[in-house]
Amino acid sequence: MRATPLDVVRSLAFYLAFYPGTLVFIAAVGVTSLFGREPMRRSVRGWGRFHRWCCRWLLGIRLKIEGTMPNDGVLVAMKHESFFEAIDLPVQMDFPAPFPKAELVNLPGWGWAARTYGVVKVEREEGAKALRAMVASARGFAAQGRPLAIFPEGTRVPHGSRVPLQSGFAGLYKLLALPVVPVAVDSGRLYHRLWKKSGTITLRVGERIEPGLPRAEVEALVLERINVLND
Repeated sequence: MRATPLDVVRSLAFYLAFYPGTLVFIAAVGVTSLFGREPMRRSVRGWGRFHRWCCRWLLGIRLKIEGTMPNDGVLVAMKHESFFEAIDLPVQMDFPAPFPKAELVNLPGWGWAARTYGVVKVEREEGAKALRAMVASARGFAAQGRPLAIFPEGTRVPHGSRVPLQSGFAGLYKLLALPVVPVAVDSGRLYHRLWKKSGTITLRVGERIEPGLPRAEVEALVLERINVLND
């Protein structure tokens, strides 16, 4: 669907507000981290709320969550259609631990803030040693009661697309031995890379999947449930 002049104006207003504001929140994470984890966590959550505010009042995008997002040490497998769901994670759940790519964690400024907050760095090309480090990090966060938030498709996919899960997802599921909560999202309809459109983004929380299932079965269940909002 082509962007309208109003979409362009709204998107420009969003960019002019959100990205400079993000720099302020990165600095706030640095300051609040000196006073402990809880003040720092509130700064990160504040960034997510600021993003929601910009989406609601500048882009005209609302969020509807169907079901209850988890707030315990489980593996949350979420559909990934845009940056919206990644930025919104700290608001959806209480102190989630995401799985960003290593190149994002190594970015100046943002990467330092992510490491301070606590994330599971994904080193895709580093083999078994990197996998062991990733699993150890994830177990530590889960033991603290933090939900582990992963995008099992590995990257953003266009709305309506159904792509196979990355092979590493089944390995994490087996090694972590945690329940999986699949979450569908349809943000790609509205939160485009350039000119965003107004409307309602839906997150639908699927039924929890217990640990111990065979690889083919858990992959099929997760794939089905994260794609229920496809057109």
